[in-house]
Formats: sequence, structure tokens, C-alpha cells
Amino acid sequence: MQGPGPPHRPQPKATPLPRLPALLAARLPFYYGWIIVACVCCAGFARQGPAVATLSIFISPMTAEFGWSRTAISGAVSLGGLLAAFGSPLLGPILDRRGARLMLCSAVLVTGTAVMALSQTSSLVMFYVLFCLARMTFAGPFELGIYGALANWFVERRPLATSIVTLAQMSGLVAMPLIAHVAMLHHGWRAGWLVVGAVVLVVGFVPNWLMMVRRPEDMGLVPDRRQTDNGADSRPAPPPEPAFTRAEAMRTPTFWLLSLFTALIFPVQAGVSLHQAPHLIERGLDPTVAATVISAFSLTSAISGLAFGVIARRLPTALLLALSGGLLGGGAGLMIGVLAAPHAYLAAVVFGLGMGGVLTILPVAWADYFGRSSFGAIRGAALTVQVLSQACGPVLSGVLRDWTGDYTLSLQCFAALGGLSILAALLTRTPAPP
Repeated sequence: MQGPGPPHRPQPKATPLPRLPALLAARLPFYYGWIIVACVCCAGFARQGPAVATLSIFISPMTAEFGWSRTAISGAVSLGGLLAAFGSPLLGPILDRRGARLMLCSAVLVTGTAVMALSQTSSLVMFYVLFCLARMTFAGPFELGIYGALANWFVERRPLATSIVTLAQMSGLVAMPLIAHVAMLHHGWRAGWLVVGAVVLVVGFVPNWLMMVRRPEDMGLVPDRRQTDNGADSRPAPPPEPAFTRAEAMRTPTFWLLSLFTALIFPVQAGVSLHQAPHLIERGLDPTVAATVISAFSLTSAISGLAFGVIARRLPTALLLALSGGLLGGGAGLMIGVLAAPHAYLAAVVFGLGMGGVLTILPVAWADYFGRSSFGAIRGAALTVQVLSQACGPVLSGVLRDWTGDYTLSLQCFAALGGLSILAALLTRTPAPP
């Protein structure tokens, strides 16, 4: 590239600040980016309303009432992912121009409303319309808005900030199935959807509407508060960030190897998450125990995410991705022979360790390798692979279960995919500058 500031990489213009951030900007004794982290944590918690682990709590009572097959109910997860795959490349550039506030607030409103409306489900078609809408928002706008905000506000501390948000998301994944289960115990599965949707709206909307800001530059700051206009932070700046456009990123082997890792590991994540409760119940575990196993793997994921965030700048990214993929595949393998609660908890812990690593390290890898100037556009393109892969996992698991009568074959497939993801991760390298 010749000369500074190439014309095809213009920086987005600053947008007017919401009133509250403008008032707080000059008064906070700490970097405003941590307020952004808090807002994103609320969005990440709320995001789990239509998560596959939450839906897994509803599979047994809804299929019992309506007579639906596991394949049919799994198809709603996959169709929602397919719809998100088409929309994500279009949403990425909007994120780069407008920031996370619009995207996250819209996602919360759509998700909360759709999940509450699921309480009125009377047919499979109605279930598909509502859950696909919620799942599409889960897989597209939430994913882009959460990690786009973090990529813009942090560079050096990006893994730590991401791990904190992973903790919040996993906290939601712990809480939402339990919230649904408690509501269902007292008032049935319809009350479960109603309560989950209300939690989504209450937790997710207000903080992001009031305090989310697109970029630190809009407040006279830079990522990590490396420096400010008044010289408040005198730490030396790190080397310049990469600044790939979407077209440039897609011409690198790194883009396609990260996409291959994504394609291998996310069927495991989604397929096991959705069907683990029915699998455990079929293995003879009490439904309450199954719900606590789901919460155990979510809690482990939260702790794992923090651990991966702490060590992320000390070990190669490729090695951390390989470790995460191996743990997910190993957890799926351990679930095959579950016969008692202790074995189920062990499998959940191993699976959760891998899940926390993937959710923390993979978004950091995309931002570290390609920079933040076109993060939304690049991540939007890559997200197509992720949501398609997540769409395949539940359907594969449901089809194989209906065909064979149990989940053994699907778990064997997921264990194999986890093993293959290790190779894809280890081949990934930092791309040469454009």
C-alpha cells in the first residue's frame, strides 16, 4: 500500500453521544471502556433466552404435548441459523458505521418479544416463526454487536474484556435454563417462555440504550486508554494494529483456516448443547439433575473463559484454539457412556472448559489478526460459516437420534469433529500485513 490513510479505509465519522455517556465522560475515575464491558455483559446475559441450552429444557414437555419429533424441533434452531447466515454479511458494515448500540438494542427487543410470544405456541409453524426470529437475532446481531463493541474499545486488554463478557454470557446460560425450569415446575412450559422473555427485556435493553458508545475516539479516547488528549495515560503504545479490509482478509489463508476451525467446532457446540438434557433424561437421570448438569457446564464455561482470557497474551492463539477444540470434542466423547450423575457432571465440566475457550479466544483471534477498522464486515462474512455450522449440529444430532434411537452415534461424530478442529487450529498463522 502506498502512502498513509488509503482511500478505501476511511474511518467512520464520530456520532453524537447519548446524554449519559457525555455526562460521565469527564467524571469517571476509570476508562469508559469498562462501562462498555458492563453494557455488553448485560446484552450477553440477555442473549441466552433462545440459546440451545435453554431450549433443551423445553424439548421434553413440548414434544410430549404436541407429539413433535426431536428432528422437527431441532430444525427451528437450524433454520434460524440459516436465516442469520444470509443476513450477517449485510449487518457487518452497518456495525462498522453505526456501532453496537443500535444493533444490541434492536436485538434485545426482538428477542425478548419473540421469546415471550413463544408462550402462546399452538402449532409447529408458530413455533418455527417465533423461535427462528429469536435464533436469527441470537446468531447474527447479538454476536456482531457484542464482539464488535469489545474489538473497538480494547486491543491490549481485549482477551480480558472478552473473558469477562464470556463469564456474563455463561452466567446467562446457567441462569436461563434454571429460570425456565423453576417457572415450568409451578406453571408449565408456557410460563417458562414468558418469564425468560421478560428477563431478556429487563436485563438487556436499558444499559445499552443509555450508555453504549460506538468507539473510544468518539469520546476523545483510544483503545485501552493507552493515551488521552490530556496525557492521562503515559504507557507506551503497542505496535500498530493490522487494518485489513474484508476483501484483503478473505485473500489470506488465516481467514479460511479460522473459518475451517469454526465449521468443525460449532456443530459440536450447538448439537451437544441442545440435546444434552434429553440425552441425560433418556439415560435415566432425573430432569432436575439434567437441568443442573446444563448449568454445571455453563458455569465451567464461565470460569474457563476467564482463565483463557488471563493466559491469552502468554500463549499462541493457535495453541489455545486447539486446546479448546480438543476439550469440546473430549466432552462430547465422555457423554456417550453417561449412566449416573457424577459421570454426567464430569462430561459437562470437560465440555464447558472447551466451550469457554472457544467463546473467548475465537473472537479475539478475528480482531487480533485483522484489526478493528473493518471488524464488522470481516466478522459478518465469517459469521456465515459459524451460524451455518451451528445450524447443522442440532439437526445432525436430532436426525441420528431419531434414526438410531439414542444419541450415541451423534456424540461419536461430534467427538471426531472436535479432534479435526485441533489440526485446523494448529495450522493457523498471523497473516502478513496487507
